[in-house]
Amino acid sequence: MLTIRLQRTGKKNQADFRIVLTEKENPVQKKFNEVLGSYNPRRKTFQVKEDRLKYWLGQNIELSATVHNLLVTKGLLDGKKVQAFALPKKAAPAEAVPEQPAEAPALAAETPAA
Repeated sequence: MLTIRLQRTGKKNQADFRIVLTEKENPVQKKFNEVLGSYNPRRKTFQVKEDRLKYWLGQNIELSATVHNLLVTKGLLDGKKVQAFALPKKAAPAEAVPEQPAEAPALAAETPAA
């Protein structure tokens, strides 16, 4: 199945992305069928071959969530954004249950009186 997704290029800490058409099972950094555009998140530059993108969208090609959100933001695709990823929730610390110290003195008070 073909999909349109981002392929990272650029140096360390200087990310730059290609928007590529590839098989879904292909490794991210390896083989692709066609380069459809580029995106630089640092400079906010976005370039895309709109005619090729519209052609492939007409062929019912799947989009990655990030590319879908990017196209919605740029106005090339109608619809709502989708959730691209989920942050893991932090484990809530288990609250220590007090051993009911209020009852212990009450029991001690009853014992001498009896």
